[in-house]
Amino acid sequence: MALQHSIAPTPGDEEEGQDASAPTFFSAAKVRPKILCWLLALLPMFGETFHYMSAIRPLWVLSKAFPILSLPLAFRLISYTHFPMTRQVLLSFAWLVLSPSIAAIFYFHEGFFTGVTAQVKLLPMLYFFSFLALLLLLKPSMTEIRRGFVILGTVTVAVLIVLWAIIPSSWYTGTYVIGSAPLFSADNRGHRIRMQMYFPIILLFFCYRRGFFEKNLSYLAGAAITFAVTLLIVRTRAMIIGTTVVVLLNTIMWSRPMVRLGLLLSAPFAFVAMFSTGYLATTFSTARNTGFDVRYITAEKASAFLGDYPIRWIFGVGTLSPTSKDSLISYFHHFFFLADITWLGIIFEYGLIGAMIFVLFELRGILFYVRLCNRVEDDLLGGMFDYLIYVLVISFFYPPTLAPGETATILAVFAYVWHAGGFDTRPGFATQENHGPLVGS
Repeated sequence: MALQHSIAPTPGDEEEGQDASAPTFFSAAKVRPKILCWLLALLPMFGETFHYMSAIRPLWVLSKAFPILSLPLAFRLISYTHFPMTRQVLLSFAWLVLSPSIAAIFYFHEGFFTGVTAQVKLLPMLYFFSFLALLLLLKPSMTEIRRGFVILGTVTVAVLIVLWAIIPSSWYTGTYVIGSAPLFSADNRGHRIRMQMYFPIILLFFCYRRGFFEKNLSYLAGAAITFAVTLLIVRTRAMIIGTTVVVLLNTIMWSRPMVRLGLLLSAPFAFVAMFSTGYLATTFSTARNTGFDVRYITAEKASAFLGDYPIRWIFGVGTLSPTSKDSLISYFHHFFFLADITWLGIIFEYGLIGAMIFVLFELRGILFYVRLCNRVEDDLLGGMFDYLIYVLVISFFYPPTLAPGETATILAVFAYVWHAGGFDTRPGFATQENHGPLVGS
């Protein structure tokens, strides 16, 4: 879709730190191969693609170290005056690291610095600063950012299809040690390939938006293929629930009133029917082979430990660091993993205040997108907005503590678009009231 309402900057609008005029940033000019290659090389790190793929050891190690390796990029932000969401991200990170580390001193007799090491999983939150700095360094256009995300999503889907087609059954393992995540596994869902689906799911939402509004069957087919790969190859139930709910909500919101009414009446029945067949029927099962009993006992032990003490519920009790001589498993004499009990696990470690901070982390991005889309309409930005809602939907199965860098990267893109589009220095630029929103392809 061609850019609409291309407006030239007025004299005096440029300030220090303003990288590009809005017409240049939103134009559909030729993609620069060098910039695109940098994005394709580094985006998988910022998107935590290899963060839990220990089978690919070098990339896994690099992914774990990348929050620290990329942090020096953030010094580039010093030469800029202000970016939206900066203060919230910084204060949220500080609280979420310090509060449970201090709590663990009292409840688990951990040393403070040992307790801090338990929060390394939160380091990807700092991708907001390092990825934003990288974008300011590369100065990609909206077209180049969109192309990078779409290519990575497409490549991931293609790789999954190829692996599914050529990998023999003997490579799928049904047993694995605690803490490992084999790439090829077999369980009550059948053979499945574990893969971080950050880019494919954003691709799915992007294609569905483009296909729905443009009535383009090619984009709708792209969304359908991505969903089918998630359903039949990756087989992660939380992903299916999340994508289904988000697509369904969008369809209801975008449809005409009579169609919307029909969808509202039929959607619950379709959802129940969908999750009553195949391996999806085990999503809400309490059978032993689904691991429900392990999670139930974990929830019981966690709740008992929090007890009737309001201060524990409000501020959390921290956790034991992987570097500690003890572990939660030995402490509770049970396969005790906080990720298994999702929000209760977050409250256990960070308290209700910490849980609220995680929710506000996602909500800030959602609310900022609403503000941003009054000035520019782009299907990739819309797909990222959908992904933030998706994170909240699946948080009941897949806690946001596991991959905070995904959200941080999206927030960095929003902040960069706000800056590069000129919306931070030109209050009246391309607003809904005067010129209408800019429309990206």
